[in-house]
Amino acid sequence: MSSRARGEDGPGPDLGALEAITEAVAAGAGLPEIVRAASRALDASLALIDRTSVVLAVAARSPAEERALLRSADGVESVELRVADVVVGQLRLRGRVPARTGADAALLRLVTTLIASEVERVRGPERASEEAATAFLHALVAHEIADRDEIVARGRELGTALDRGGSVIVVRAHPRTPTEDDWRARLLALAERGARSIAPGSIAAAARGSDGEEVVLLVSDPDGDAGRRVAATVLRELESNLSGFAFAVGRSRVARDPADLHRAGNEALLAANVVEGDDGGALLAYDDTGTYQLLLPHMSDPAELRRFYDETVSKIVAYDEQYETSDLVGTLETFLECDGNVNATAARLITHRHTVRYRFERVREITGLDVSSTDGREKLSFGLKAMRVLGIAAPRGPATERGVEAGRVRRDQPDRQGR
Repeated sequence: MSSRARGEDGPGPDLGALEAITEAVAAGAGLPEIVRAASRALDASLALIDRTSVVLAVAARSPAEERALLRSADGVESVELRVADVVVGQLRLRGRVPARTGADAALLRLVTTLIASEVERVRGPERASEEAATAFLHALVAHEIADRDEIVARGRELGTALDRGGSVIVVRAHPRTPTEDDWRARLLALAERGARSIAPGSIAAAARGSDGEEVVLLVSDPDGDAGRRVAATVLRELESNLSGFAFAVGRSRVARDPADLHRAGNEALLAANVVEGDDGGALLAYDDTGTYQLLLPHMSDPAELRRFYDETVSKIVAYDEQYETSDLVGTLETFLECDGNVNATAARLITHRHTVRYRFERVREITGLDVSSTDGREKLSFGLKAMRVLGIAAPRGPATERGVEAGRVRRDQPDRQGR
């Protein structure tokens, strides 16, 4: 038998090329050389992609083959790379598809195991650095690190200079339709890539308790402009590469004293919560949040904010959720935006002013607050602001579930504080 294994469909991969793979691994030649050797062994074009969708190496017969691999075109097979139970990436193949049994299958398993082990070895220190950066960022925004010198020193160890100022950006994404399971890792990778394209030392991490749907960015911002440019760039990066998602990006002011970066984290979170409640909004700076800034002191300990929300608008939110409508909350929000003008409110909602007045009567019955009085309007207004700052989603009307013909399902949406 020659050096080429024979499969059912004719000549198989070049077994002699396996020696080139092992030599490349042993010599530490790097993933590109290993993937080129694997391409020869498997007689296929290959693309190696890590678990965050970053392309690590490509060995293709032509630019057209490379494009086909990277966009998973027809004829491209994807093999998951694992080390023990941990997924470290995927190998995409295009060419002669290996058989699932016999010598071809054994060769494919051998090659992918070698590549997965090398990915784990090469990326291990980087992941350790990522874990250190995540721990630092979490501790910083939670005010678990308060000493200025310690903040500056740990930031320097991670490659970011905070001694002359920094900004915090909160990035949040929600899929509008069912999507792939790994989009959260992709969200983090895209946010980090966009941030580092403007401020190379930026640190990115999934927010604590967010299940990956929220990313926090720490940006060195000595000129006071880097945070603004990073926020805009990250939003463009997400909109270009994650279709079918809604985004909310909140940006803090510059914290000139590194010891104030925990405050910047609260500012960015407040801005993200406020913009998330705006139809059509996606990016908001803390400086543009207006009277919401009065509620910033409650971000670190929101118990008082929650109490005020419970005493004002929580009951009309519950009413709207129960009846799957946005009549009361939506009408109240519109009324306040129209400076308390009933006719303008009715015109914007395309309804009769008597309907608006009827809804306000229901608000009064439920909350005990009258929109016709200054005190009632102020309390309801701040109740709605508390709802935004807490990250509680306003009712949006009837909810439907795929597979239920015109059926309605009760909304069950926790607020951003995890309640």
